[in-house]
Amino acid sequence: MTHAEKQLVDTYLVLFESLSAAGKFELLEKFVKSLRKDAKTKKEDFFESFGAFVSDKPAEEIAKDLKSSRKFREKDLKL
Repeated sequence: MTHAEKQLVDTYLVLFESLSAAGKFELLEKFVKSLRKDAKTKKEDFFESFGAFVSDKPAEEIAKDLKSSRKFREKDLKL
């Protein structure tokens, strides 16, 4: 733990001392959930960051669907 982290922990501890026992317990539960989520989602977030498209259709069919859904309109440009 770095010196800065230790200072943050000590600062937050002073704030949390004013909480009731129920409030402290709820805060503790949220910390535990946060830790579990961090461990689980780091790998998932990494792979989701690439914007992958998931589909059972072959690439040719997806391209065909995209091309057939295009709609063009003519617009006169008055210069």
